[in-house]
Amino acid sequence: MEENQPKTGKYSLSFGLITGGIGVVFAVMLLTMDMHYDQSWGVRGMQIAILAAGIIFGILQFKKANSGFLSLSEALKLGAGIGLISAIVGIAYFLLLSNVIEPEYMDNTFEIAKQKAMEENPQITEEQMDQGIEMQKKFAWVSYPIIIIFNIIIGLIVGLIGGLAMKKQKDAF
Repeated sequence: MEENQPKTGKYSLSFGLITGGIGVVFAVMLLTMDMHYDQSWGVRGMQIAILAAGIIFGILQFKKANSGFLSLSEALKLGAGIGLISAIVGIAYFLLLSNVIEPEYMDNTFEIAKQKAMEENPQITEEQMDQGIEMQKKFAWVSYPIIIIFNIIIGLIVGLIGGLAMKKQKDAF
């Protein structure tokens, strides 16, 4: 008699939305503290920790709903799916931030990067820097697929580690 098994897609969507929502709350917190331009390792580490925690929690809940059983492929699917959905939610928030909430966000970001680069490379003229920034502006859209790919890779890594740690197969007999 076949049991009704939970679907990984449902859990990926649910926990991806939850994880993405928590990431947005973190981003709004940074915005209210005027730290949304901060790209330090602490901020990036916290974003990765939120993603990893969401994936692990999603895998645990899936395993619980599946009578305590979890295969490695299910954990990998959950990790990649949660990472993908979370990335889409994050990109949607970023588009809202950079187009509605703070329309000058990208210009400010490029100006901060310009000042930092000028400090680190005093031999570069301001004209060269402006040319470089104009080129970067043309290719800023490339960051969206990179964010998606990065989240999926993190999801696969966390899913692999979580799947190996929590794997429990049903007996074939």
